[in-house]
Amino acid sequence: MSEINVTPMVDVMLVLLIVFMVAAPLLTVGVPIDLPQTRAKELNTDSKPVTVSVTPAGDIYLGETLVPLENLVDQINAASANGTEERIYVRGDQTANYGAVMKVMGVLSAAGFSKIGLITTQEQVR
Repeated sequence: MSEINVTPMVDVMLVLLIVFMVAAPLLTVGVPIDLPQTRAKELNTDSKPVTVSVTPAGDIYLGETLVPLENLVDQINAASANGTEERIYVRGDQTANYGAVMKVMGVLSAAGFSKIGLITTQEQVR
């Protein structure tokens, strides 16, 4: 009598699942910033949101493109299909100037965008 041993296959699949779970968030935006950590739960979204990043130097990126603050709203309007109903995620480096991040959020809010979220990483429990 011969039997198929599925234990090694399950082990490999679990390792692949963990690798892809770790790698998937790193593939979203290519601007390297150090996000602050919180205990907030992850949001589930079906569509790809617009991502605005603020670096420690105060540079603003829309996706992976450097954008001046004055042109940010125009660039978002050109890239979004839903207008001011578009979901926008702001990624601010934890060493970035708080005023720079708030300035970006203020410009977006003044332009009529109401679905603005701040992106953080999960806090590591020790």
